[in-house]
Amino acid sequence: MTETKLNLIAGSWTVGVDEIENRNPSDLSDLVGMFAQASSDQLDATLDQAKIAQAEWAAYGIERKYNALMAIGNEMMARAEELGTLLSREEGKPLAEGKGEVYRAGQFFTYYAAETLRQIGENADSVREGIEIDVRREAVGTVAIISPWNFPTATASWKIAPALCYGNAVVWKPANATPASAVALTEIIERQDIPKGLFSLVMGAGREIGQRLVESSKVDAISFTGSVPVGKGIASAAIQNLTKVQMEMGSKNALAVMDDADIDLAVSLALGGAFGGTGQKCTASSRLVVHSAVHDEFVSKLVAGAKAMKVGHALEAGTQIGPVVTEQQLNENLAYVDLGKSEGAELLCGGQRLEMPHQGYYMNPGIFIGTTNDMRINREEMFAPLAAVIKVSGYDEALSVVNDTNFGLTSGIVTKSLARANHFRRNAQTGCVMVNLPTAGTDYHVPFGGRGDSSYGPREQGKAAAEFYTTVKTAYISSGSPF
Repeated sequence: MTETKLNLIAGSWTVGVDEIENRNPSDLSDLVGMFAQASSDQLDATLDQAKIAQAEWAAYGIERKYNALMAIGNEMMARAEELGTLLSREEGKPLAEGKGEVYRAGQFFTYYAAETLRQIGENADSVREGIEIDVRREAVGTVAIISPWNFPTATASWKIAPALCYGNAVVWKPANATPASAVALTEIIERQDIPKGLFSLVMGAGREIGQRLVESSKVDAISFTGSVPVGKGIASAAIQNLTKVQMEMGSKNALAVMDDADIDLAVSLALGGAFGGTGQKCTASSRLVVHSAVHDEFVSKLVAGAKAMKVGHALEAGTQIGPVVTEQQLNENLAYVDLGKSEGAELLCGGQRLEMPHQGYYMNPGIFIGTTNDMRINREEMFAPLAAVIKVSGYDEALSVVNDTNFGLTSGIVTKSLARANHFRRNAQTGCVMVNLPTAGTDYHVPFGGRGDSSYGPREQGKAAAEFYTTVKTAYISSGSPF
């Protein structure tokens, strides 16, 4: 019998009203585990305890908070191989990426551990005589965190770490596709010197637990990463209680390849950006906007590179592309392949389900050419190992195509021209701009987020996170005369 992993409710590991099984997408015969599903009553109980625990946590000394967060980060980095293996086993990304994700998640905690010591306010003189002003940030209260399956440890950590750093309680609902990584992180956090119920894990279906969570008046802020439709639904529910929201949603990122680009570099950036993580990244470069002068050479090398990429079991040495996370996701990916063909795009390679030694959700990387920016495959986020090449006549057209989207998370340009690079940096309408780098890949100490349908609310990561996880208090003090 496989032991069922439990939820952390009001400070205690608790059985649920149901359970789900979690299988390895690289090998469906491998049962990763069984995981409890929380009830709405358990959610209410943990929210009640979170409020009590948050008041206690806010009163902790800053060094005590620092020690707790630093211990979490150090343990995660020390156990990166073990936890990265678990992550890759349940999510399907190659082992090197799984280990790297866990290590980076640990760095989020050590970064925000240091931030607990740097929460310095401001002071000013009033326009009125004899009055001084003190401005500082305080915790918002109880934060609901709803995280996705594609970066199950890193995305959750870049939300949880600042939430705790700035004095909040956390109620975490992870994606049901990746519960093992959620339990592993929760076990590390729960062992620290924190109040009972400060941190809660509530695994369950989004339509039940997730919806109840975002509708609760006991939640003071909601940080969400996921799809645009779900994000809009959360915002609609949250506004009923005037709950603060922060949302990272879809994307349709473009990499522009200019006629003066280093073509080998451009191909390398496109392959890594489009197909890394099996294309299941919000920062993936699924639109490749290529100057006509280098189009044919770029496409020829891109197709050769894509065909050479090794698709395989996430834990096998040499695997560059693991399986898709679920059968539903795989079917959606294959439907986009059919859609692209029906729109008139030419599929030069890939885009097929693969039969492998292990039964799993395998798909080889696909490349479309002859596409236009008004095709649905270039308008909608596919979240698949699929990329579409859009031929353009020059820089001006390239920039126009890059910006012609409802999204605005990342964009990139490959060029040797400083003038073009600088102009692109200033005029690309995305939250993150990359020059001679892949569109996927960001640092943890600076702001992350986008425009349009990609993001809503304050930025994540770095010092910018304080804008969401805190509220500002301005105090006026009249001390009177010392005489």
